[in-house]
Amino acid sequence: MPKTSFVNRAVRATVDGCPALDATAEKSITVITKTVVKMDLLNLITLFGYPVILMGTFFAGEMVLILGGFAAHRGYLDLPLVVLCAFCGALAGDQFFFFIGQYKSRAFLDRRPEWRKRISTVEGYIDRFRTLFVLGFRFVYGLRTVSPFVLGMGDIRPAAFIVLDTAGVLAWAILVGWLGYVFGSVMGIVIEDIERYEIEIFGAILVVGLGVRFIQVCRKRKIPRSS
Repeated sequence: MPKTSFVNRAVRATVDGCPALDATAEKSITVITKTVVKMDLLNLITLFGYPVILMGTFFAGEMVLILGGFAAHRGYLDLPLVVLCAFCGALAGDQFFFFIGQYKSRAFLDRRPEWRKRISTVEGYIDRFRTLFVLGFRFVYGLRTVSPFVLGMGDIRPAAFIVLDTAGVLAWAILVGWLGYVFGSVMGIVIEDIERYEIEIFGAILVVGLGVRFIQVCRKRKIPRSS
């Protein structure tokens, strides 16, 4: 039985037959229900926050890390562990796509024709900046996943890529996680009783992230048709 349904029945049973308490009971039911739902959601963040950050950053998710930083500010997660999970997930993702670029590039590209335009963009950056680009490609929006793939296709040595990428990913994880934490601080200043609106803020960040992802997917689907 759902927890909120149980709470509703319990509260209604206590005030049944007392019409004078109906208005107060309805308010109590609403408050208790919202509190239980909020506790459930926040408990989920505490229990599964780190694995979600680890998996989300494997596929280059800034919004997941910003959510983690905000959750750390609100006390549900620990900021150093948030940064560590983001670092491990992002580094693993980069190494995976670098490996795919080295050994399976042709087959991989055949299944992703929309990557071809971005590959030429990345190759231009590599020709001009090379070492700086390996350090900073994770900060270049729209090229985070394709960049290690293109680098794997090129002549950069795996050992050099690991060293440079480790430094770049560490800087990215610290900066974006810290931005999420600062966002929480700013919201605490702007919203006086921020605890009442935590779920709404989490939801707003999530909606923005999903919206950005949806736009990306729509653009990718249009590229093969126009080419």
